[in-house]
Amino acid sequence: MKKISVILGTRPEAIKLAPVILELKKRRDIVCHVCVTAQHRQMLDQVMVVFGIVPDVDLNLMRPNQSLGGLTSRALEAIDGYLATEKSDAVIVQGDTTTVFSAALAAFYHEIPIAHVEAGLRTGNLDSPWPEEANRVLTSRLARWHFAPTETNRQNLLREHVPESQIYVTGNTVIDALFIALDKIKVAPPEIPGLPENSLDYLGDRKMVLVTGHRRENFGIGFENICQAIAELAHKFPEIDFIYPVHLNPNVRKPVEDILRTSGVENIRLIEPLSYLPFVALMNRSHIILTDSGGVQEEAPSLGKPVLVMRDTTERPEAVEAGTVKVVGTDVKKIVSEASRLICCEDDYSQMTRKHNPYGDGTSAQRIVDVLDDDYRK
Repeated sequence: MKKISVILGTRPEAIKLAPVILELKKRRDIVCHVCVTAQHRQMLDQVMVVFGIVPDVDLNLMRPNQSLGGLTSRALEAIDGYLATEKSDAVIVQGDTTTVFSAALAAFYHEIPIAHVEAGLRTGNLDSPWPEEANRVLTSRLARWHFAPTETNRQNLLREHVPESQIYVTGNTVIDALFIALDKIKVAPPEIPGLPENSLDYLGDRKMVLVTGHRRENFGIGFENICQAIAELAHKFPEIDFIYPVHLNPNVRKPVEDILRTSGVENIRLIEPLSYLPFVALMNRSHIILTDSGGVQEEAPSLGKPVLVMRDTTERPEAVEAGTVKVVGTDVKKIVSEASRLICCEDDYSQMTRKHNPYGDGTSAQRIVDVLDDDYRK
Protein backbone atom coordinates (compact mmCIF):
# COMPACT_ATOMS: atom_id res chain seq x y z
CA MET A 1 0.00 0.00 0.00
CA LYS A 2 1.51 3.32 -1.13
CA LYS A 3 0.74 6.70 0.41
CA ILE A 4 0.53 9.61 -2.01
CA SER A 5 0.23 13.14 -0.64
CA VAL A 6 -1.50 15.75 -2.77
CA ILE A 7 -0.46 19.26 -1.69
CA LEU A 8 -2.35 22.33 -2.92
CA GLY A 9 -3.16 25.87 -1.88
CA THR A 10 -5.18 27.86 -4.40
CA ARG A 11 -8.48 27.67 -6.27
CA PRO A 12 -6.91 26.73 -9.64
CA GLU A 13 -4.87 23.96 -8.00
CA ALA A 14 -7.99 22.62 -6.30
CA ILE A 15 -9.97 22.59 -9.55
CA LYS A 16 -7.24 20.80 -11.49
CA LEU A 17 -6.27 18.36 -8.74
CA ALA A 18 -9.81 17.43 -7.67
CA PRO A 19 -10.21 14.87 -10.50
CA VAL A 20 -6.80 13.39 -9.60
CA ILE A 21 -7.74 13.12 -5.93
CA LEU A 22 -11.08 11.50 -6.76
CA GLU A 23 -9.32 9.01 -9.06
CA LEU A 24 -6.65 8.22 -6.44
CA LYS A 25 -9.35 7.47 -3.89
CA LYS A 26 -10.81 4.82 -6.21
CA ARG A 27 -7.58 2.79 -6.20
CA ARG A 28 -7.40 -0.01 -3.64
CA ASP A 29 -3.62 -0.07 -3.34
CA ILE A 30 -3.12 3.71 -2.89
CA VAL A 31 -3.75 5.82 0.19
CA CYS A 32 -4.44 9.40 -0.88
CA HIS A 33 -3.65 12.09 1.70
CA VAL A 34 -4.70 15.69 0.97
CA CYS A 35 -2.78 18.60 2.48
CA VAL A 36 -3.81 22.22 1.84
CA THR A 37 -1.72 25.29 2.55
CA ALA A 38 -4.72 27.63 2.10
CA GLN A 39 -2.57 30.08 0.15
CA HIS A 40 -5.98 31.38 -0.97
CA ARG A 41 -8.35 30.54 1.89
CA GLN A 42 -11.87 31.38 0.79
CA MET A 43 -11.60 30.54 -2.90
CA LEU A 44 -9.86 27.25 -2.13
CA ASP A 45 -12.53 26.16 0.35
CA GLN A 46 -15.33 26.82 -2.15
CA VAL A 47 -13.84 24.42 -4.68
CA MET A 48 -13.17 21.67 -2.15
CA VAL A 49 -16.83 21.72 -1.15
CA VAL A 50 -17.97 21.43 -4.79
CA PHE A 51 -15.99 18.23 -5.30
CA GLY A 52 -16.72 16.81 -1.85
CA ILE A 53 -13.05 16.72 -0.83
CA VAL A 54 -12.14 17.16 2.85
CA PRO A 55 -8.44 17.90 3.50
CA ASP A 56 -6.62 15.54 5.85
CA VAL A 57 -4.33 18.40 6.93
CA ASP A 58 -4.96 22.14 6.71
CA LEU A 59 -1.84 24.26 7.27
CA ASN A 60 -3.87 27.50 7.10
CA LEU A 61 -0.96 29.68 5.96
CA MET A 62 -2.79 32.63 4.40
CA ARG A 63 -2.14 36.04 5.97
CA PRO A 64 -3.56 39.44 4.99
CA ASN A 65 -1.34 41.26 2.48
CA GLN A 66 1.14 38.38 2.55
CA SER A 67 4.43 38.82 0.70
CA LEU A 68 5.81 36.13 -1.55
CA GLY A 69 8.87 35.76 0.66
CA GLY A 70 6.80 35.44 3.80
CA LEU A 71 4.40 32.93 2.25
CA THR A 72 7.25 30.88 0.79
CA SER A 73 9.12 30.65 4.07
CA ARG A 74 5.98 29.72 6.03
CA ALA A 75 4.96 27.16 3.40
CA LEU A 76 8.38 25.52 3.24
CA GLU A 77 8.61 25.15 7.00
CA ALA A 78 5.03 23.92 7.41
CA ILE A 79 5.19 21.42 4.54
CA ASP A 80 8.56 20.21 5.80
CA GLY A 81 6.94 19.38 9.14
CA TYR A 82 3.98 17.71 7.43
CA LEU A 83 6.19 15.46 5.30
CA ALA A 84 8.35 14.55 8.28
CA THR A 85 5.23 13.23 10.00
CA GLU A 86 3.39 11.59 7.10
CA LYS A 87 6.27 9.66 5.47
CA SER A 88 4.69 9.81 2.00
CA ASP A 89 5.88 7.66 -0.89
CA ALA A 90 5.20 10.43 -3.41
CA VAL A 91 3.99 14.03 -3.52
CA ILE A 92 1.70 15.43 -6.23
CA VAL A 93 1.66 19.15 -7.02
CA GLN A 94 -0.03 21.06 -9.83
CA GLY A 95 0.92 24.13 -11.78
CA ASP A 96 3.00 27.12 -10.84
CA THR A 97 2.03 28.65 -7.51
CA THR A 98 4.13 29.43 -4.44
CA THR A 99 2.59 26.35 -2.83
CA VAL A 100 3.79 24.20 -5.74
CA PHE A 101 7.40 25.33 -5.53
CA SER A 102 7.49 25.19 -1.72
CA ALA A 103 5.99 21.68 -1.68
CA ALA A 104 8.38 20.45 -4.37
CA LEU A 105 11.39 21.83 -2.51
CA ALA A 106 10.24 20.36 0.80
CA ALA A 107 9.65 16.97 -0.83
CA PHE A 108 13.08 17.13 -2.44
CA TYR A 109 14.67 17.77 0.96
CA HIS A 110 12.91 14.64 2.26
CA GLU A 111 13.96 12.65 -0.84
CA ILE A 112 10.33 12.00 -1.76
CA PRO A 113 9.64 11.69 -5.52
CA ILE A 114 7.52 14.48 -6.96
CA ALA A 115 4.75 14.26 -9.56
CA HIS A 116 4.14 17.55 -11.36
CA VAL A 117 0.69 17.88 -12.92
CA GLU A 118 0.48 20.45 -15.75
CA ALA A 119 4.21 20.27 -16.38
CA GLY A 120 6.07 21.95 -19.22
CA LEU A 121 4.12 25.19 -19.64
CA ARG A 122 6.57 27.93 -20.60
CA THR A 123 6.71 31.50 -21.84
CA GLY A 124 10.52 31.61 -21.72
CA ASN A 125 10.31 34.88 -19.78
CA LEU A 126 10.82 34.80 -16.01
CA ASP A 127 9.06 38.17 -15.73
CA SER A 128 5.84 36.99 -17.41
CA PRO A 129 3.90 35.54 -15.77
CA TRP A 130 5.61 36.58 -12.56
CA PRO A 131 6.37 34.68 -10.34
CA GLU A 132 4.63 31.68 -11.92
CA GLU A 133 7.19 31.08 -14.67
CA ALA A 134 9.97 30.71 -12.12
CA ASN A 135 7.84 28.45 -9.89
CA ARG A 136 7.14 25.95 -12.64
CA VAL A 137 10.68 25.98 -14.07
CA LEU A 138 12.16 25.32 -10.63
CA THR A 139 9.60 22.60 -9.91
CA SER A 140 10.53 20.85 -13.16
CA ARG A 141 14.13 20.59 -11.96
CA LEU A 142 12.95 18.66 -8.91
CA ALA A 143 10.16 16.46 -10.27
CA ARG A 144 10.31 12.73 -11.04
CA TRP A 145 7.04 12.47 -13.04
CA HIS A 146 6.16 15.23 -15.50
CA PHE A 147 2.50 15.12 -16.57
CA ALA A 148 2.41 17.41 -19.61
CA PRO A 149 -0.99 18.49 -20.94
CA THR A 150 0.15 18.71 -24.58
CA GLU A 151 2.91 17.71 -26.97
CA THR A 152 4.11 21.32 -26.97
CA ASN A 153 4.64 21.07 -23.20
CA ARG A 154 6.51 17.81 -23.69
CA GLN A 155 8.84 19.43 -26.21
CA ASN A 156 9.51 22.29 -23.77
CA LEU A 157 10.63 19.77 -21.17
CA LEU A 158 12.79 17.85 -23.62
CA ARG A 159 14.58 21.08 -24.55
CA GLU A 160 15.38 21.47 -20.86
CA HIS A 161 16.90 17.97 -20.85
CA VAL A 162 14.17 16.31 -18.80
CA PRO A 163 14.49 12.56 -19.52
CA GLU A 164 11.94 11.47 -22.11
CA SER A 165 11.04 8.43 -19.98
CA GLN A 166 9.79 10.75 -17.22
CA ILE A 167 7.40 12.79 -19.40
CA TYR A 168 3.78 11.74 -20.01
CA VAL A 169 1.34 13.62 -22.25
CA THR A 170 -2.01 13.34 -20.48
CA GLY A 171 -4.21 16.27 -21.47
CA ASN A 172 -5.20 18.83 -18.87
CA THR A 173 -7.18 17.81 -15.78
CA VAL A 174 -9.10 21.09 -15.93
CA ILE A 175 -11.23 19.51 -18.68
CA ASP A 176 -12.00 16.58 -16.36
CA ALA A 177 -13.12 19.06 -13.72
CA LEU A 178 -15.16 21.05 -16.22
CA PHE A 179 -17.11 17.97 -17.35
CA ILE A 180 -17.84 17.06 -13.71
CA ALA A 181 -19.07 20.60 -13.11
CA LEU A 182 -21.29 20.64 -16.22
CA ASP A 183 -22.98 17.43 -15.07
CA LYS A 184 -23.69 19.03 -11.68
CA ILE A 185 -25.05 22.20 -13.29
CA LYS A 186 -27.45 20.23 -15.50
CA VAL A 187 -28.93 18.56 -12.42
CA ALA A 188 -29.11 21.72 -10.30
CA PRO A 189 -28.49 25.07 -12.05
CA PRO A 190 -26.75 27.34 -9.52
CA GLU A 191 -27.73 30.83 -8.49
CA ILE A 192 -25.17 33.56 -9.18
CA PRO A 193 -24.58 35.58 -5.99
CA GLY A 194 -24.72 39.28 -6.73
CA LEU A 195 -27.13 38.88 -9.64
CA PRO A 196 -30.95 38.65 -9.56
CA GLU A 197 -32.69 35.41 -8.67
CA ASN A 198 -32.78 32.95 -11.55
CA SER A 199 -29.63 34.71 -12.70
CA LEU A 200 -29.10 32.82 -15.92
CA ASP A 201 -32.66 33.49 -17.03
CA TYR A 202 -32.88 37.20 -16.24
CA LEU A 203 -30.55 38.04 -19.14
CA GLY A 204 -33.13 36.78 -21.60
CA ASP A 205 -31.73 37.20 -25.11
CA ARG A 206 -29.11 39.75 -24.02
CA LYS A 207 -25.52 38.86 -24.73
CA MET A 208 -23.11 38.70 -21.83
CA VAL A 209 -19.35 39.26 -21.67
CA LEU A 210 -17.59 37.61 -18.74
CA VAL A 211 -14.49 39.35 -17.33
CA THR A 212 -11.87 37.97 -14.94
CA GLY A 213 -8.47 39.23 -13.83
CA HIS A 214 -5.91 38.46 -11.15
CA ARG A 215 -2.35 38.29 -12.55
CA ARG A 216 0.36 40.06 -10.58
CA GLU A 217 2.04 41.11 -13.82
CA ASN A 218 -1.01 43.31 -14.53
CA PHE A 219 -1.03 45.08 -11.14
CA GLY A 220 -0.95 48.85 -11.58
CA ILE A 221 -1.27 50.30 -15.06
CA GLY A 222 -2.28 46.95 -16.55
CA PHE A 223 -5.44 46.69 -14.47
CA GLU A 224 -6.18 50.37 -14.93
CA ASN A 225 -6.11 49.82 -18.70
CA ILE A 226 -8.28 46.70 -18.43
CA CYS A 227 -10.88 48.60 -16.43
CA GLN A 228 -10.82 51.51 -18.84
CA ALA A 229 -11.36 49.13 -21.77
CA ILE A 230 -14.32 47.45 -20.03
CA ALA A 231 -15.87 50.85 -19.35
CA GLU A 232 -15.49 51.85 -23.01
CA LEU A 233 -16.95 48.57 -24.25
CA ALA A 234 -19.92 48.78 -21.90
CA HIS A 235 -20.62 52.33 -23.03
CA LYS A 236 -20.27 51.30 -26.69
CA PHE A 237 -22.56 48.26 -26.33
CA PRO A 238 -25.35 49.16 -23.88
CA GLU A 239 -27.36 46.12 -25.02
CA ILE A 240 -24.68 43.76 -23.62
CA ASP A 241 -24.04 42.97 -19.94
CA PHE A 242 -20.44 42.93 -18.73
CA ILE A 243 -20.23 40.73 -15.64
CA TYR A 244 -17.03 40.89 -13.61
CA PRO A 245 -16.48 38.71 -10.51
CA VAL A 246 -13.79 40.83 -8.88
CA HIS A 247 -10.79 39.06 -7.35
CA LEU A 248 -10.20 39.69 -3.63
CA ASN A 249 -6.63 41.01 -4.05
CA PRO A 250 -6.54 44.76 -3.20
CA ASN A 251 -4.33 45.40 -6.23
CA VAL A 252 -7.21 44.19 -8.40
CA ARG A 253 -10.06 45.74 -6.46
CA LYS A 254 -8.68 49.29 -6.26
CA PRO A 255 -8.72 50.08 -10.01
CA VAL A 256 -12.08 48.33 -10.31
CA GLU A 257 -13.51 50.56 -7.60
CA ASP A 258 -11.83 53.72 -8.90
CA ILE A 259 -12.70 53.26 -12.57
CA LEU A 260 -15.63 50.86 -13.00
CA ARG A 261 -17.63 51.39 -9.82
CA THR A 262 -17.74 55.12 -10.52
CA SER A 263 -18.24 54.85 -14.29
CA GLY A 264 -22.02 55.20 -14.09
CA VAL A 265 -22.42 52.60 -16.85
CA GLU A 266 -25.42 50.50 -15.86
CA ASN A 267 -24.57 47.37 -17.87
CA ILE A 268 -21.36 46.72 -15.91
CA ARG A 269 -22.17 44.29 -13.10
CA LEU A 270 -19.43 43.96 -10.47
CA ILE A 271 -19.92 40.97 -8.20
CA GLU A 272 -17.87 39.11 -5.60
CA PRO A 273 -15.69 36.13 -6.59
CA LEU A 274 -17.76 33.09 -7.46
CA SER A 275 -17.47 29.51 -6.36
CA TYR A 276 -16.66 27.05 -9.11
CA LEU A 277 -20.11 25.92 -10.24
CA PRO A 278 -21.62 29.41 -10.62
CA PHE A 279 -18.49 30.48 -12.48
CA VAL A 280 -18.73 27.55 -14.92
CA ALA A 281 -22.41 28.39 -15.39
CA LEU A 282 -21.48 31.99 -16.28
CA MET A 283 -18.79 30.81 -18.68
CA ASN A 284 -21.32 28.56 -20.35
CA ARG A 285 -23.80 31.46 -20.66
CA SER A 286 -21.26 34.04 -21.87
CA HIS A 287 -20.85 35.29 -25.44
CA ILE A 288 -17.12 36.02 -25.13
CA ILE A 289 -14.66 36.02 -22.23
CA LEU A 290 -12.03 38.64 -21.38
CA THR A 291 -9.47 37.23 -18.98
CA ASP A 292 -5.86 36.95 -17.84
CA SER A 293 -6.53 33.49 -16.37
CA GLY A 294 -4.74 30.40 -17.59
CA GLY A 295 -7.48 27.95 -16.66
CA VAL A 296 -10.16 29.87 -18.54
CA GLN A 297 -8.05 29.63 -21.73
CA GLU A 298 -8.24 25.86 -21.35
CA GLU A 299 -11.88 25.53 -20.29
CA ALA A 300 -13.67 27.97 -22.58
CA PRO A 301 -12.92 26.17 -25.88
CA SER A 302 -14.82 23.12 -24.61
CA LEU A 303 -17.80 25.43 -24.16
CA GLY A 304 -17.38 27.06 -27.58
CA LYS A 305 -16.54 30.47 -26.09
CA PRO A 306 -13.94 32.77 -27.69
CA VAL A 307 -11.34 34.08 -25.25
CA LEU A 308 -9.38 37.34 -25.41
CA VAL A 309 -6.33 37.08 -23.15
CA MET A 310 -5.43 40.36 -21.47
CA ARG A 311 -1.74 39.55 -21.08
CA ASP A 312 1.33 40.13 -23.22
CA THR A 313 2.28 36.45 -23.31
CA THR A 314 0.66 33.08 -22.78
CA GLU A 315 2.16 29.74 -21.80
CA ARG A 316 -0.75 28.11 -23.63
CA PRO A 317 0.16 28.62 -27.30
CA GLU A 318 -1.90 25.58 -28.33
CA ALA A 319 -5.10 27.54 -27.83
CA VAL A 320 -3.77 30.47 -29.85
CA GLU A 321 -2.67 28.11 -32.63
CA ALA A 322 -6.05 26.35 -32.55
CA GLY A 323 -7.78 29.71 -32.93
CA THR A 324 -9.86 29.50 -29.74
CA VAL A 325 -7.84 32.20 -27.95
CA LYS A 326 -6.30 35.52 -28.96
CA VAL A 327 -3.73 37.44 -26.92
CA VAL A 328 -4.60 41.15 -26.79
CA GLY A 329 -2.42 42.44 -23.95
CA THR A 330 -3.54 45.31 -21.74
CA ASP A 331 -3.66 48.06 -24.35
CA VAL A 332 -7.04 49.78 -24.11
CA LYS A 333 -7.49 50.29 -27.85
CA LYS A 334 -6.60 46.70 -28.70
CA ILE A 335 -8.93 45.20 -26.08
CA VAL A 336 -11.79 47.40 -27.28
CA SER A 337 -11.17 46.74 -30.98
CA GLU A 338 -10.81 42.96 -30.67
CA ALA A 339 -13.83 42.59 -28.42
CA SER A 340 -15.87 44.84 -30.72
CA ARG A 341 -14.87 42.72 -33.71
CA LEU A 342 -16.17 39.55 -32.05
CA ILE A 343 -19.37 41.27 -30.98
CA CYS A 344 -20.09 42.83 -34.37
CA CYS A 345 -18.73 40.29 -36.87
CA GLU A 346 -20.59 36.99 -36.85
CA ASP A 347 -18.07 35.32 -39.17
CA ASP A 348 -15.09 36.17 -36.96
CA TYR A 349 -17.01 35.03 -33.90
CA SER A 350 -18.07 31.75 -35.50
CA GLN A 351 -14.53 30.93 -36.58
CA MET A 352 -13.35 31.00 -32.96
CA THR A 353 -16.29 29.00 -31.61
CA ARG A 354 -15.89 26.11 -34.06
CA LYS A 355 -12.27 25.34 -33.24
CA HIS A 356 -11.08 22.16 -31.51
CA ASN A 357 -10.05 22.24 -27.84
CA PRO A 358 -6.41 21.04 -27.70
CA TYR A 359 -6.41 20.36 -23.96
CA GLY A 360 -8.00 16.97 -23.61
CA ASP A 361 -11.03 14.72 -23.50
CA GLY A 362 -11.80 14.59 -19.77
CA THR A 363 -9.78 11.46 -18.90
CA SER A 364 -6.48 13.08 -17.91
CA ALA A 365 -6.73 12.19 -14.22
CA GLN A 366 -7.14 8.50 -15.04
CA ARG A 367 -4.01 8.61 -17.24
CA ILE A 368 -2.00 10.28 -14.46
CA VAL A 369 -3.03 7.83 -11.77
CA ASP A 370 -2.49 4.88 -14.10
CA VAL A 371 1.14 5.96 -14.55
CA LEU A 372 1.73 6.28 -10.80
CA ASP A 373 -0.08 3.02 -10.10
CA ASP A 374 1.92 1.14 -12.73
CA ASP A 375 5.22 2.54 -11.48
CA TYR A 376 4.55 1.34 -7.96
CA ARG A 377 3.55 -2.12 -9.20
CA LYS A 378 6.92 -2.61 -10.92
